[in-house]
Amino acid sequence: MAILCAAVLTVGMSACGGKKEEENKKTADNNSSASEKKEQSSAETTENSGSEDVLSKPFETSCDGSAKVTVSGDKFMVGGKELWFNGVNTPWDKWNDFGGGFNFSFWQEHFEKLHNAGVNACRIWISCNGDVGMMISPDGTFEGATTAHWEDLDSLFMLAENYQIYVMATVQSFDHFKDTNQNYEAWRTLIQSTEHTDEYVDNYIVPLVKRYDACDYLWSVDLCNEPDWIIENSECGKLDWLSLEQYYAKACSAIHANSDVLVTVGMGMIKYNSDKQNGNKISDEELQSLDIGKYDSSLAYVDFWSTHWYDWMIPNWGTIYENTPEEFGLETSKPTVIGELPAKGKDGYDISNVYETAYNNGYQGVFAWKSSGSDDGCGLWLDIQPAIEKMMTVCEDRIFPLGKK
Repeated sequence: MAILCAAVLTVGMSACGGKKEEENKKTADNNSSASEKKEQSSAETTENSGSEDVLSKPFETSCDGSAKVTVSGDKFMVGGKELWFNGVNTPWDKWNDFGGGFNFSFWQEHFEKLHNAGVNACRIWISCNGDVGMMISPDGTFEGATTAHWEDLDSLFMLAENYQIYVMATVQSFDHFKDTNQNYEAWRTLIQSTEHTDEYVDNYIVPLVKRYDACDYLWSVDLCNEPDWIIENSECGKLDWLSLEQYYAKACSAIHANSDVLVTVGMGMIKYNSDKQNGNKISDEELQSLDIGKYDSSLAYVDFWSTHWYDWMIPNWGTIYENTPEEFGLETSKPTVIGELPAKGKDGYDISNVYETAYNNGYQGVFAWKSSGSDDGCGLWLDIQPAIEKMMTVCEDRIFPLGKK
């Protein structure tokens, strides 16, 4: 496993270097062989009967709406009180857990450990590369998710309620489009087709937020992990921003029309998330300027920014947590979280100081990479834990504004 990229000469070179590192770190935990994944995916794709039956029965939630996250200006609120996300990335146990090898015991034990330390939020990839749990045809036709996918999510959100873990559910990644993914051509076709993108939004995004809208702990949907690399790297297709933006606009509109769940896009770098750089590709103006057909364009907006940051970005854009969101180039009318940063960085990198500095500079949450899986060089739970525990001494009233169970 390569370590995070060193300083590079140009913005473009930085993007490529970061992309390679991100790819390495996010696929290192996939210990299944390609053939095993193909067999599993084929089996899941045939599991169509019963999916509608699962969705026809309401998710049995214990929530009453009192813990629902809302936005007020550049703050998150819950129950009329400010909320700060003392978060982690818990992207997967193995890889493609939901509809695949979901291990209830792992998630229960992990959530309990995180909760006890003071974690109140996890960013979880509920679809890692689209090979498992998604019913997609080679021509990009999208029918929905498998029964197993929904049943596993039911278990996840039940546990989230029990352990007061707010879930940011990441539904896509650049991995879906990467040419090592067995279904990459289908996903590239889907995202570039108006018809198939509509199918995906209507048959997956809408059922997802409607099913778990009553669960206060699905606080947000992350529409794609680091789409920057889909644009910049040939192994992900070098697709155009317009196709991706139309998906984001449609999905944002549909989420806002059908639920109170918040929505964002986990941008890989500030380069494409700021008008001070190459333009904010998910700004209100950008998304609402698109023709999105039957969807209401006035609802096409993200609710908060979720920019990622790693050491290799320093020569080009500096250090995110040492600057305020405005100084780093983010628009300030919405809340900002740091959706990814390393739990373990270069010499002198103190994750406890990182969380506290970000808090003091106005970020509304930090999600270090990562609390689960194998070590990819960026650190694991034991590296993050001191920061989580320190923040509980700094702002416990904002981490658990309704009280910690």
